[in-house]
Amino acid sequence: MSGDLFSALTAGLNLLDSILGSAQYFPFLLLGTGFFFSLYLKFPQLRFFNHAIRVVRGKYDKPDARGDATHFQALSTAISGTVGTGNIGGVALAIYLGGPAALFWMWMTAFFGMTTKFVEVTLSHKYRTVDEKGHIAGGPMYVMENRLNMRWLAVFFAIATVVSSFGTGNLPQSNNIANGIETSFGVPVWLTGALLAMALGLVIVGGVNRIVRFAEKLVPLMATVYIIGALGVILLNLPQVGASLIAVFQDAFAGSAAAGGFLGASFAYAFNRGVNRGLYSNEAGQGSAPIAHAAAKTDEPVSEGMVSILEPFLDTIIICTLTGLVILSSGVWTEKLENDFQRFDMQYVAGEDNEAESEDRIALYHHLNFGESVDLFSGEIEIRNGVSITSGFTLLHNRSIAEDVTYTLEGNRFTGIMTVKDGRLSQQVDVRGKSLIHSVDLTSEAFTRGVFRDYGKYIVSIGLVLFAFTTVVAWSYYGDRAITYLLGASAVTPYRMMYVIGFFLAAVADTSLVWLLSAITIALMTIPNLFSILLLRKEMRTIIDDYWEKFRREHPDGV
Repeated sequence: MSGDLFSALTAGLNLLDSILGSAQYFPFLLLGTGFFFSLYLKFPQLRFFNHAIRVVRGKYDKPDARGDATHFQALSTAISGTVGTGNIGGVALAIYLGGPAALFWMWMTAFFGMTTKFVEVTLSHKYRTVDEKGHIAGGPMYVMENRLNMRWLAVFFAIATVVSSFGTGNLPQSNNIANGIETSFGVPVWLTGALLAMALGLVIVGGVNRIVRFAEKLVPLMATVYIIGALGVILLNLPQVGASLIAVFQDAFAGSAAAGGFLGASFAYAFNRGVNRGLYSNEAGQGSAPIAHAAAKTDEPVSEGMVSILEPFLDTIIICTLTGLVILSSGVWTEKLENDFQRFDMQYVAGEDNEAESEDRIALYHHLNFGESVDLFSGEIEIRNGVSITSGFTLLHNRSIAEDVTYTLEGNRFTGIMTVKDGRLSQQVDVRGKSLIHSVDLTSEAFTRGVFRDYGKYIVSIGLVLFAFTTVVAWSYYGDRAITYLLGASAVTPYRMMYVIGFFLAAVADTSLVWLLSAITIALMTIPNLFSILLLRKEMRTIIDDYWEKFRREHPDGV
């Protein structure tokens, strides 16, 4: 891709993201909805938590209930759709962007998201139906059409789900798996992508029954492996854990100060990115989990909604917290490390900035957090034996000032003239140097700072493969259901073929570009879903009251 085309694509996607996922209103809409329902329904995430555990254990199961999956299978499928790169790469991305404060807002997204997910799952389960092949079909699109009589909104949501199955469930997972495997084992990203694409095809061709059985077996295993590895880092860095937690709460409403190579993050930036990554982690409000839960074998929509309360708790409050503490306590999030520079994360600015100079740091802080303009560099840079001999510019990479930068072409140190236009490099040369790192690379490095040392990155790689692959499988099911709603069962096979191809192609794509696509597609689903459940707030309260009235008749002892 040429430099001009890449710059145009970048600008277009950033503009779309600024209207949707990164817009100032979006985190307030998401958290506000969860906060409203928490008050309106008297904090069901607290009142119903123990009851939800009993439901998952099958205490109130009825053998003749309709459905294709048990409560635990539905829970495992939904968790497999959320416990993925959001827990490994997403948390690291949030901290890289917003500092310790971002973790606090991920917690808030999870806590209030427990109620949001309870509402959306309950409503979707109530208005589920049976498709042309006899499978249970449900999700927000059926609520929008069958209850709200908004066919147009249902179609929009279903299309957004198909798009998001690639942008949320497919592309980031493949990209992070491939990069993680390459970092740990040196396996080329294209080879990892090809092998996993074949494995994906074998799993999803079996449909819903094979998917839920796959998730049921793999989710507990992958969580156990990852938690052991995370605790190994936290225990070795235990003296720094307390300070890390203090920083999380201190920075929550003030933003995160500069530290090491980290240039600082404003409150607004940390808030936005923390909420955004929290949503990516637990999907509360996105409308994806209701599709999985609709298949559960129960005639009680509220009981299935209660099961979903556990998902943000397990996914974000437990697993994401462990990842966050690993990264913060190890201190690696402020360190500049040798890495390959990606085009999307590179920007040349005019002038020779020095992070030791407070004036320069402040200027770059405002540029990165508020978009306040700095003069972008345009012109020619002379490279001799891989090193720039031209002055008058500063290279930013990963929101930090790059150091020890080298340029290569086809594996050889580059000598010649490079052209930079409006801060973007035009030539297709490879750039490497020291800068902050993010996503899976950051988590992998943090895991090496524990009791397992260099073996820690292998735990991340194994966890990543298990986490991300189950996410891809779960999202293939969500896409299946959405494409069936739109075009019928005959369209499922072509969709699955495109899904597998996309999984391979994403392995070699630009990481930051993939994350940007993810943020956009998440918002496309979330906004109409939140709109629909807010319209049904009164009905939701009535459904809960009816459930407890029936429960007390059937279980007079209260258990």
